[in-house]
Amino acid sequence: MKKNTKLNPKINSLLKNSTILVTGGAGSVGSVLVKKILEYPVKSIRVLDIDEHALFRLGRSTNDKRLRLLLGDILDKDRIELAGNDVDIIIHTAAIKNIEISEFNPIETIETNINGTVNLIKMAIKNKPKLFLNISTDKAAEPSTLYGTTKQLGERLTSWAGGHVTTTKFSTIRFGNIFETRGNVFEIWDDEFKQKKPLSITDPLMNRYFFHVSEAVDFILSYLPSLKSGTIVIPKMKEYKMKDLASKISKNHKIIGIRFGEKLDEILITEDEKKKSIEKSNMWIIKQY
Repeated sequence: MKKNTKLNPKINSLLKNSTILVTGGAGSVGSVLVKKILEYPVKSIRVLDIDEHALFRLGRSTNDKRLRLLLGDILDKDRIELAGNDVDIIIHTAAIKNIEISEFNPIETIETNINGTVNLIKMAIKNKPKLFLNISTDKAAEPSTLYGTTKQLGERLTSWAGGHVTTTKFSTIRFGNIFETRGNVFEIWDDEFKQKKPLSITDPLMNRYFFHVSEAVDFILSYLPSLKSGTIVIPKMKEYKMKDLASKISKNHKIIGIRFGEKLDEILITEDEKKKSIEKSNMWIIKQY
């Protein structure tokens, strides 16, 4: 275990000798989360992911005997039953996330993002971990895409479980965008810049909320000790004009138009949700049940 003199005592107390399952844990956010968790005195951390190469890379970059790399799909009920046996905490990040791919593959997206979440909730009801944390997206607030709709249903399923299951605390964190995730617009801009092409901008008025991955991971871990069952927690994130972010890379832009289902402005929380929420300095907490 890495020595870290700045470990949060509340997180340390919660994670000490715990077994943790992270679905999608070899992804952009999941892999950083896994490495951060390993700074704490956990018993083991199981990473369930469908991406063999990403698991390999995580293992190579993390020389820790407490790490368990599990190749599997959240649609495979037998696999997640084994993965979730005797775990204390489940953090669910696995999803089909790409807007365009999800629109052209609706059946697969619904299967993974909705039915996969159902499978994990059923497994948790049976195996009784202490905590189940679902990671969602601002696309779930007044969704205009299939991806957002599936994530909204994932939030509702998790909140339902949190309101009706007494053996496990279920909750959701709804994030905006993460700067460092793979396959995002910055990856596209980087390729275009290297090829000396103008950067593709859908609309010069488009705004988005962003966190750095380190901020997202810190928020997840800081929330776990105080997790309230049946809630959706939404961190207050900074809003950016996409044109301004592109201009930091290059002043040479081309407008390509808004894609199907995209909005000019995403929202973190709806007006109706705000009325039902508890607002704090850094977050909103919505109690649905």
